[in-house]
Amino acid sequence: MGAWDSTSFGNDTACDWAYGLKEVNDLSLVESAIYKVGESDYLEAPAAEEAIAAGDTLARLLGRFDVKNSYTELVDDWVAKHKLIPSGKLIQSAQMAIERILTPPSELLELWQESDEFATWQKHLEDLKKRLK
Repeated sequence: MGAWDSTSFGNDTACDWAYGLKEVNDLSLVESAIYKVGESDYLEAPAAEEAIAAGDTLARLLGRFDVKNSYTELVDDWVAKHKLIPSGKLIQSAQMAIERILTPPSELLELWQESDEFATWQKHLEDLKKRLK
């Protein structure tokens, strides 16, 4: 797992996903990442990491920022330039995606359960759900 912390953009997959925002002026990349979570029986870690990043991006569009650092810079710049208002349906889907990530079978859940930082990661996802309300 290429993760250095439990925040939404504290891993390679999420940071790579954020580069894709440069190519879009709408929520298509965000929607794709969120909806992908519900498409498989066994949720692979990269899909989960992208959905978390997408959910965090939605929260930032709502003005509910968490950590702002060099890893979130691309997202923060994109949010500042795109005054998009996510639909209630998309917000609800993001919350459901987080619930799915926290429910077995989920590779990312399994990986974090093996870590000493599991409780911190789990709390971060619960906080993200709150920022999406």
